Amino acid sequence: MKKLPTIATDSRIGVLICGHGSRNRMAAEEFFQLVQSIKQRLSATPVEYGYLEFAKPILKDGLDHLLRASVQRVLAIPAMLFAAGHVKNDIPSVLNNYASQKKLDIKYGRELGIDSQMLAAAGARIQEVLDSSSFVPLSQTLLVVVGRGSSDPDANSNVNKITRMLVEAFGFGWGETVFSGVTFPMVEPGLRHVVKLGFQRIIVFPYFLFSGVLVSRIRNYTNIVANDYPDIEFLSTKYLGNHPFVVDTFVDRINELLVGEVSMNCSLCKYRSNIIGFEKEVGLFQESHHHHVEGLTELCSLCESECTGECQENVTNTIGIDNDHVHDHTHFPYPHSEHPLGPSTLKNQSKHEI
Repeated sequence: MKKLPTIATDSRIGVLICGHGSRNRMAAEEFFQLVQSIKQRLSATPVEYGYLEFAKPILKDGLDHLLRASVQRVLAIPAMLFAAGHVKNDIPSVLNNYASQKKLDIKYGRELGIDSQMLAAAGARIQEVLDSSSFVPLSQTLLVVVGRGSSDPDANSNVNKITRMLVEAFGFGWGETVFSGVTFPMVEPGLRHVVKLGFQRIIVFPYFLFSGVLVSRIRNYTNIVANDYPDIEFLSTKYLGNHPFVVDTFVDRINELLVGEVSMNCSLCKYRSNIIGFEKEVGLFQESHHHHVEGLTELCSLCESECTGECQENVTNTIGIDNDHVHDHTHFPYPHSEHPLGPSTLKNQSKHEI
């Protein structure tokens, strides 16, 4: 286990874990348990958490708790796999505003990112499903990694790197990357493409931290395609969850802040460099787009286990929020939103929605 003796004796330092937030009860509980695991590692350090949207406590609430604990310096860590709009704009905007108002020193860490320990956690999830299934040669097995999907090409490309490193780690016959939203290829058209490659087995791995409607959507589309191709074995792995290696990575991100070794990837950031196809987004004003759903507590009353998705239509109709992208009206338009293998396919396939 990793320790943090450098801050154990400094009561002026506190930690804030910055979550996205979810209306799904199981996802909220999983995030809470992850924070508890981090607290156990940092038993002498105040650790609080907050959400960007859809749940309480919000980020401001977590910061308020740290202030009441007489914390003078906050180490804020985004609980995000990759750095897209939430990490680069939304969370920093909230933190900067709070720091200015309260005169609090807040240091912002980097996302979990591409990390050997995150890869180890992913490998463990894949190995679990391999150990519990019948034998098929790895050379006849195709791995499909499913990312969240973003309008940031840098974040999307990182999922592809995760796929390739896992393929080489295990020696799978092939690997493909698909996404659950925003970008392309989406899960169902992506799976219908890879079945043509002729592999005996396809492993679908949702590279997500927690449960929720998106993981449920991935399971649903996998089952739809699997039913159409009964000669191919489809296996679905567990998402990353509160794996010890994930907790290790959070502790590392905190240590980076303490020793001043945080290094963000600005060379491929669409807000800071002229990335081909995204040149118009350089220098966009940094602000949070989530104020209208900050602290929303309309939790799903059905989901006490992995998300089934049953409640999503009712929740959407009740509070008037679109599940895929709740703030399209304020985000810079994604140039490929109408790609035939992208987000538009969700709107055209409502019979497959859950």
